[in-house]
Amino acid sequence: MAIGDESRQVLHEIGLSNYEIDAYLSLLRYGQMTAVDISKKAGVPDSKIYTVLKALKSKGWVKTSKGRPSKYQPTPPLEAFASAKLRLEDKYKSWEQKISNELQTLYEKHELVEHPDILILHGQQRIMVRLGDMFGKAKREIMIALPEFAKEIVTQESGLFEVLQKTRVTINLMVTGKAKDWKSLKGLFGVSEMRVRDHMFGGGVIVDGKEAMLFLGEEKPSLVIWSNHAGLVRFAREYFQFLWDSSEKI
Repeated sequence: MAIGDESRQVLHEIGLSNYEIDAYLSLLRYGQMTAVDISKKAGVPDSKIYTVLKALKSKGWVKTSKGRPSKYQPTPPLEAFASAKLRLEDKYKSWEQKISNELQTLYEKHELVEHPDILILHGQQRIMVRLGDMFGKAKREIMIALPEFAKEIVTQESGLFEVLQKTRVTINLMVTGKAKDWKSLKGLFGVSEMRVRDHMFGGGVIVDGKEAMLFLGEEKPSLVIWSNHAGLVRFAREYFQFLWDSSEKI
């Protein structure tokens, strides 16, 4: 059973070998089979088939039925993928803990000096130029949180809309106030999803989780900061997600 190169690469990246992929695809195509039958259908050598099936079972991609000889059946792909996702998340948490316990500790012990870029921006033109640069470099996602004071500013910047419309990334736009006052921006921005909430202290833009521009203030932006500091951007993204989850979808 043939699948696209991209789908096969996904299976590789979540931890399946070529033999494991071939065995699983054979089960999807032919249904429940014995190890001997899978070996023949998938082209997996007899000497390796039991090792391959044992690995697939431990990873949650196949199940076995009782009886002799044992028969194998495929786990539904989305169910198996969900299990793989949980395993990867656990693995990343474990890696993060090791990095925190050893490398970060070593970094702090020797008082290494970090010099990320943190800029305070003055003037609307400079802010818009920086935003255009951020949008132009986006590869994956753009998160935008706009308080009411930003509506007039962004609607005056047609060039900003042109840059956004050329991006082929996920754009999540969160605004404050009344939904009807913002709906026109959805088409202009090429927004993927738009949500509204009653109040937001300031706002900001986060691109690919790598750089952020923050607008601080309530009735007007009293301070505008741009940064690619990993910790600051991560905090901004997590805070945006917190507000996003509690906002109303438009």
